[in-house]
Amino acid sequence: MISTVQAVVVTALVLVGSFFLLVGTVGLLRFPNVYNRMHATSKAATLGASSILLATTAYYGPVGPGLTSLVGIVFLFFTAPTGSHVISRAAQKMGVPFVETADWPGTVPMRDDDADDD
Repeated sequence: MISTVQAVVVTALVLVGSFFLLVGTVGLLRFPNVYNRMHATSKAATLGASSILLATTAYYGPVGPGLTSLVGIVFLFFTAPTGSHVISRAAQKMGVPFVETADWPGTVPMRDDDADDD
């Protein structure tokens, strides 16, 4: 039987994890290039998945599925930064350019000659 405090902790961890995974997904869809998208997904996925795996440990305890979740968190913290680094190096070596400016969808971008009209 699960206690009330344990249920609140598990619910909070699942909500935090879901929030970060949602933010990572929005970043993946909204950011303009591979470097920004990679940053959004790697950071948010690490925090989101770790929170949900920690919720599993809080629910089941530190043995059985809970221990497997803790091992998953350690694995995630080692592999996510490494994977992001490899993706960014591959994009750089393929010649993917950095984007210095980005405009929000639906806005009119400001041209350089418009700024000189002052």
